[in-house]
Amino acid sequence: MTHSDAPKRGVLLVNLGSPDSPSVPDVRRYLRQFLMDPRVIDAPYPIRKMIVELFILPFRPKNSAHAYRQIWWQEGSPLLVLSRNVQRLLQEKIDHPVELGMRYGNPSIEAGIRRLLEHSPEVEEIYLFPMYPHYAMATYETVVVEAKQVLQKLNAPVKLSIQPPFYDDPDYIRALVESTRRFLNREYDHLLFSYHGVPVRHCKKADPTGKHCFRVENCCQVPSPAHATCYRHQVLRTTEAFVQAAGIPRGKYSVAFQSRLGIDEWLQPFTDREIERLAKSGVKKLLVMCPAFVADCLETLEEIGIRGKEIFLENGGEEFHLIPCLNDHSAWIETLAKFCTRQALTVTDSPSAQ
Repeated sequence: MTHSDAPKRGVLLVNLGSPDSPSVPDVRRYLRQFLMDPRVIDAPYPIRKMIVELFILPFRPKNSAHAYRQIWWQEGSPLLVLSRNVQRLLQEKIDHPVELGMRYGNPSIEAGIRRLLEHSPEVEEIYLFPMYPHYAMATYETVVVEAKQVLQKLNAPVKLSIQPPFYDDPDYIRALVESTRRFLNREYDHLLFSYHGVPVRHCKKADPTGKHCFRVENCCQVPSPAHATCYRHQVLRTTEAFVQAAGIPRGKYSVAFQSRLGIDEWLQPFTDREIERLAKSGVKKLLVMCPAFVADCLETLEEIGIRGKEIFLENGGEEFHLIPCLNDHSAWIETLAKFCTRQALTVTDSPSAQ
């Protein structure tokens, strides 16, 4: 297919989302939509409903609203403000129309698709870009499923192309290194990679072979088709690629997982415990980066930037620096522009025709 023959493409950037405000009612509404997603809490509907309505929503919205108020910007949710900045800057770089959608909250994926189709009726292909470098049921997969369902509902006569996880893409790694360079050039004792955690069960469930993830010794190092959908393998590959590109010696960094919820077995070590361990082991100057997030949000700004810092300082640490996410860094915008203008993407038929 020549460039002139390529279908007219519209770009839809999708991230997790935020409540409309840090008020308790808005946070409760957001949490209900998020936690009732069967790819987030993957229990049968009656059990999921009971867990969410009886054990989470009566208590969590108040605490979460307080956390959101601590990091809320005058312009609104940091995640949404930063995502809109990315949309605007990317639009200035490429000819394709660019819209924004959120998996939960506003603007929804459906709203983003509707804007693309209404404002740019010439669009023949929607390029879906889940803003997640790594594959997980609760992030990447649910975005793809929702986008397909929306297109089917709208009976939209467009093709759909989907950006695959880009966890070790050289351009992504280069953007990460460039955006963190000013922090890495400082004197520091240790760099902690804090990735969002997922239940071990999700990794096993996403394993297409059914016999590799957490069933084979050193499963993330042993080659397998399961790696294409294995969150743990992919975050470890991001870490390996980053430290190699940035020249960080072994022993000066570690990996941990944050944001666990409930009593299930989650990926370990846990970030809060790793921060405490590092402080107690004599680390005085700690850098933390969160490569699973491309934009700063509650999980980075409050969970790491406020609570993580408190843990570190309370246990003997002296300097704690949260490295910002890619956000609207120029290197990230350049990388997104490259992704969005590549012609060799796999294009599927319109979901409405399936």
